[in-house]
Amino acid sequence: MSLYRAELRRLVLRRLTRWVTVLGLVVLATVAVGVFLSNQKIDDAAWAKAEVTAEQHWQQQVRSTEQFRAECEQAAIRGEQVGSFPSDCSEITPPPRDAVSADLFLASTFDFRESFGQTLTALAATLALVGFVVGSSFVGAEWNTGGMMTMLLWRPKRVTVLLTKLAALLTGLLALAVSTTVLWFGSFWLIGTTRGTTEGMTTGAWQSFALTGLRGVVLALVVAALGFGLASLGRHTAMALGGVIGVTVVGQFGLAVLLRLTGATFVEAWLLPTYLFAWMNKEVILNDWTVCQYNAFGLCEPATLTLTWQHSFGLLAAGLVLILGGACWAMRRRDIS
Repeated sequence: MSLYRAELRRLVLRRLTRWVTVLGLVVLATVAVGVFLSNQKIDDAAWAKAEVTAEQHWQQQVRSTEQFRAECEQAAIRGEQVGSFPSDCSEITPPPRDAVSADLFLASTFDFRESFGQTLTALAATLALVGFVVGSSFVGAEWNTGGMMTMLLWRPKRVTVLLTKLAALLTGLLALAVSTTVLWFGSFWLIGTTRGTTEGMTTGAWQSFALTGLRGVVLALVVAALGFGLASLGRHTAMALGGVIGVTVVGQFGLAVLLRLTGATFVEAWLLPTYLFAWMNKEVILNDWTVCQYNAFGLCEPATLTLTWQHSFGLLAAGLVLILGGACWAMRRRDIS
């Protein structure tokens, strides 16, 4: 059996891989079921019921307004001055009929074209988390239990062994991510068909969703590779988990507080989540309200900074090269003991 197939088999048979994968799928299934149960399809009967409810609410507002105006007129006859009443009671008029729309009384419905893109971010985040945990533990456990040293006895090519393990990890995660993304598309299309609407879907809309889903898969693979590289550098799974905690708590929250105290502009541009959102949503527009450009109407127009998915790609690529390159260098240079 080749080293690649042996590593792929080891990845699939690990209990942590199975449990983390199942947990991730359960989370995604819970989201899909929640969206299904919280929405319903709007048919003629639902519209008719909403119209009746809107008419009832409008009539109630008319009666309340007429009663309020009558109280105002009675107070004016008695010569009383009440602060809640205007000086001219004729100004108290009921709202027009179109002010109370039937749309306000319709149940929530799932619009596939408008809402599906947001769910792809949740899918990508879950796959990335699964990939990071599985990737970091896959190589971290080998170092911790001594399996890496045993493997190198019959395959002494260190970097080859490390990259083969990475290839097996990415292959398994790619299969999981692609199949899960296809099921995600199908599930929410079914939700849109049965509990909402799928109208307005064009070739361009499908292409946009497909590219967003592809970026989500790429993000999961990159995050898994970063977890793999960190765990290999530290020769322990805790190195990857500790690195993430350090970056999140110290590098992100601490940096954000420091930048705000120093009055820096576009603080979010220094934070990693901003680039992850830009990667998934194609771009993120940041506003700096401390710098105003007043328009002809005297309104403040803040300075803006646009971060695109290309900026995010550069950051992810740099992190991938740095961490995986460091892991390969350390594997080649350090003693195996």
